[in-house]
Amino acid sequence: MIKKTLCFSNPIYLSLRNAQLVLHLPEVESNDTLPETMKKEAERTIPIEDIGVVILDHRRITITSGVLEALLENNCAVITCDQKSMPVGLLLPLCGNTTQNERFRTQLDVSLPLRKQLWQQTVKQKILNQEYVLRTNTDKETNCMRVWANDVRSGDPDNLEARAAAYYWKNLFKDYPDFVRDRGGTPPNKLLNYGYAILRAVIARSLVGSGLLPTLGIHHHNRYNAYCLADDIMEPYRPYVDELVLDLIRQNEDISEINKRLKMQLLGIPMLDVVINGKRSPLMIAAQQTTASLYKCFAGEMRHVNFPEI
Repeated sequence: MIKKTLCFSNPIYLSLRNAQLVLHLPEVESNDTLPETMKKEAERTIPIEDIGVVILDHRRITITSGVLEALLENNCAVITCDQKSMPVGLLLPLCGNTTQNERFRTQLDVSLPLRKQLWQQTVKQKILNQEYVLRTNTDKETNCMRVWANDVRSGDPDNLEARAAAYYWKNLFKDYPDFVRDRGGTPPNKLLNYGYAILRAVIARSLVGSGLLPTLGIHHHNRYNAYCLADDIMEPYRPYVDELVLDLIRQNEDISEINKRLKMQLLGIPMLDVVINGKRSPLMIAAQQTTASLYKCFAGEMRHVNFPEI
C-alpha cells in the first residue's frame, strides 16, 4: 500500500480520534463566536494507516501524545524542522517487526567480508545511477564513471565512490559552475539537503519495518550518527533526488530559498518512479524491497541487495 507524506507548515492542532488523524485550525478552535457545528465542518480527518511520513514544519504546531503513539505503531516516520524549515529530527518506532530480536542478532553477527561485499554493491549501483543522471542531463563524458563502477572492489578500498562523486558534482549543475556539494553551501545545496532528509526518513522507516537497526551500518560508522545504515542504503537512491532537483532548477528562476511550491514538489520523493529488477514502483515501495533483500543477505538467503536502477 502506498503511504501518504504529510507536511504541516502552518499552526495546526493534531489529535487522534477513532484511529484517524484529526486536523484542527487554531483560529477556528479558539473562536468562541462560531457554533460547534461549523467547527466540526472545519475539521479534516486522515486514516493513520494511510500515512507513511509526517513533516512538522512550524513552531506553533500542537500534536498530542496519542497521535505520536498511533503514528509510530503504524511504522510512520515523523520529521521535525527548524526555524529555517530544514529537517533536524527524525522519530521512528522502537519495534517495527514481529521477529525483531532475531533480526537484530542476525544483523549484529554479519561478518566483515559480507559487509564489504554489500558496500561494493552499494557503491557500484550508486555510481551507475549517477552516471545515468549525468549522461542524460548534460553533455559531459561519462564513460569514466562506468569504468569506475565496474572497478569497485570489495569494501571500495580505492575510494572510487569519492572519485566518482567529485567528477559528478563538478559537472552536474551547468548553471552553477562553481557548485560545491556542502550541507551549508550555495544553491542548490538546500534543495538537495531537504530532499535527502526526506529520502533518509523513507529508508530508515523501511529498515525498521524490516526489523533492522538503522544505527548499525555496513560502511558508515560515525559514533554520533544514529542512522548509519540508512545513510548506507540510501546511496543508490540519491541520484533520484538529484534528478528531481535538476528539474526544479529548470522550472524555477529562484531556488535560493525553499518556497512552498518547491517544498511540495520535494515532498513527492516517496512517490518517484523507481525500477528494481525490471519492475516499476513508487520509491517508498522500492525502499521496502531493498531493505527486505538486505536482511536476506544478512541471513544468507540472498547474495545481492535489490537496489534501484535508473
